Amino acid sequence: MSEYNKVRVSKLVLKNEKVKKKKKKNKSKNKDEKINVEENQEKINHGTLTINQFVLRNWAEAKLVSEISGPVALEFGSQTYVTAMDNGLFTLGPPHNEGEGPLPEEILTAIIVNETRIALKSGYGKYLGVDKDGTIVGRSDAIGPLEQFEPIFQDNKLAILASTGCFISIRDEDDSLVAKNRTAGPNELVKVRLQAIENTEEEIDTLDEKKGNIKDIEKNYVKMFQKFQDKKMRMIEGKRSELKKAQQEGKLHESLLDRRAKTKADRYCK
Repeated sequence: MSEYNKVRVSKLVLKNEKVKKKKKKNKSKNKDEKINVEENQEKINHGTLTINQFVLRNWAEAKLVSEISGPVALEFGSQTYVTAMDNGLFTLGPPHNEGEGPLPEEILTAIIVNETRIALKSGYGKYLGVDKDGTIVGRSDAIGPLEQFEPIFQDNKLAILASTGCFISIRDEDDSLVAKNRTAGPNELVKVRLQAIENTEEEIDTLDEKKGNIKDIEKNYVKMFQKFQDKKMRMIEGKRSELKKAQQEGKLHESLLDRRAKTKADRYCK
């Protein structure tokens, strides 16, 4: 009897009957879906609205210094943002409900100074800097040494270093924005929220084409801006050595614009 127990029992299969294969569950796919759900929920909490693949008012969290550019909001705590006052000072605004983005007075403009530093401008058109007592003020008309800040990422956390060598934080006594401590603790941790419009599926496919060579990049730009009245794509033929040189010098966009201007089918370069 024990010998029979060693025999693997399978389902009876009749002649000409198709055997259905069991589908294996993709654990990695389920894990990725869980991560996407968490990311989407965070965006919804901070005022993201999705309509037919178009994403509006997306206040995603910055993960790199190079991402901190354009409209931004500084979030201390949970959905509470730094707000600008008309006297040039800054304080922590009231908490927001889920689905609400920052208010206009809570939105700053970030300008990239170099690879490691940025400048911030308030809605009143003044640059943020550090006062003698460590208070962050927005009263400068130009970017100088005191108006430069260094975002420092470590272990997926962010602290912003002011020009005085101290990290910015919210002072407990009056909720004002200051730079007092030379070490970053829990009170100095901040999230920079970025305002952006996410690409649709069609736009994502277009952006993927930029990963090719110079010819593919130029073709992609032509497709984005050119009119196709006769269903023909017009491109400047010849060597693309100038584009390669411009790419190395960081002037690729300008060079592409100059080349597009030589065609008569471009609706922006006439």
